[in-house]
Amino acid sequence: MPKQIYRAYYHSPLGWLELVATSQGLIAINYKNKKGSVVATHPFLTRAQKQLAEYFQGHRFVFDLLVYLSGTPWQNKVYLNLARVPYGRVISYQDLAILAGVGKAARAVGQAVNKNKLPIIIPCHRVIGSDGKLIGYAGGLAKKIWLLRHEAGVLTK
Repeated sequence: MPKQIYRAYYHSPLGWLELVATSQGLIAINYKNKKGSVVATHPFLTRAQKQLAEYFQGHRFVFDLLVYLSGTPWQNKVYLNLARVPYGRVISYQDLAILAGVGKAARAVGQAVNKNKLPIIIPCHRVIGSDGKLIGYAGGLAKKIWLLRHEAGVLTK
C-alpha cells in the first residue's frame, strides 16, 4: 500500500466521519467525536464526501467509489458479498455466510464484518442476527439503528 495518506472530514447526521484514502482508493471511514486535521486532499475524498452527502439526503442508494480493501482474502470475500446487500434491506450473518459460499461459517463472517474499515460504503449496518435482533456495530448500536431507519424511511417516502 502506498505511504501517502489523505484525510478529509464529513459532518454527517451521525457526527464526524474521517475519510481516509491513498492513491489506490478510499481505505477507511472512521467515526470521530470531532473534526481532525486534513492531511492533504485527493479527488477520492471529494467524491466520497459528495456521495455521503447524497446518501444522507436520501438521494443515493448505491455508492460508486474506488475503494481499496485491505482485509485478508477471506475478509475481502465477505465485504464484496456484503456490498451486494441492497439499500434498505437487511441480511443475517448466516445468510451472508451462504451468499459468500461458506454456509456454516456465520461466526467467522461476523468476525470479518466486525473488522470492516468502510462502514456505510460496505454496509455492515445491514447485517443482523438470524433471530432478527440487532447485533453490534463499530459505531455503536444507536448509529446502526439510525442508518437502518434512515434507509427504511427513504424507501417509504
